[in-house]
Amino acid sequence: MLQLRSFTFNPFMENTYVLYDETKEAVIFDPGCYEKREQQTLQAFVTAEGLTVKYLINTHCHIDHVLGNAFVKRTFNVPLLMHQFEIPVLKSVASYASNYGFPAYEESEPEHLIDESDEIKFGNTVLKIRFVPGHAPGHLIFYNESAKICIAGDTLFQGSIGRTDLPGGDHQTLLDAIKSQLFTLPEDMTVYSGHGPETNIGLEKEHNPFVGKRARF
Repeated sequence: MLQLRSFTFNPFMENTYVLYDETKEAVIFDPGCYEKREQQTLQAFVTAEGLTVKYLINTHCHIDHVLGNAFVKRTFNVPLLMHQFEIPVLKSVASYASNYGFPAYEESEPEHLIDESDEIKFGNTVLKIRFVPGHAPGHLIFYNESAKICIAGDTLFQGSIGRTDLPGGDHQTLLDAIKSQLFTLPEDMTVYSGHGPETNIGLEKEHNPFVGKRARF
């Protein structure tokens, strides 16, 4: 059975996710852990559960989602996976991290580039991938249909969508991608977003004010 544990890290209140199954193999998504205590919290959970981390994955590479990349890579000796369009986004973080209050930010580089044609396999689990640009140019989401889990990053939120005013963002692109890529997933699939509480596809299709049936923005 696929299990999920979430942690909320850094002043942006970013959600970091650990996915693992009965084999105890795991994947870490978007580590936002910057402070030592945050890093220790993540490491303590992995240790306590006896997990073997197989991959580190960035849904996208805005600063709040990559602050812990170097720590996770070093601590668990794992490769970093992301879309090729996110490479310049990741490289740019070092140029502004101090301005955002993260002077000790450590740079990281991906070992593998992935896209919607790939699958993520760990333990007995397979995650499928969809390309959902608009918030970030190379944004990916990851889902498992049998467990009804979708790691959506900053694409779709409970009652909202990702911001599109950052470099590489585009509002209409995001709206179209959510409708074509997220809203074609099963309605009972739980969406775990990069910030805030979880939601589900059916609820957002019906009520989301940006992309739902009652859209008003």
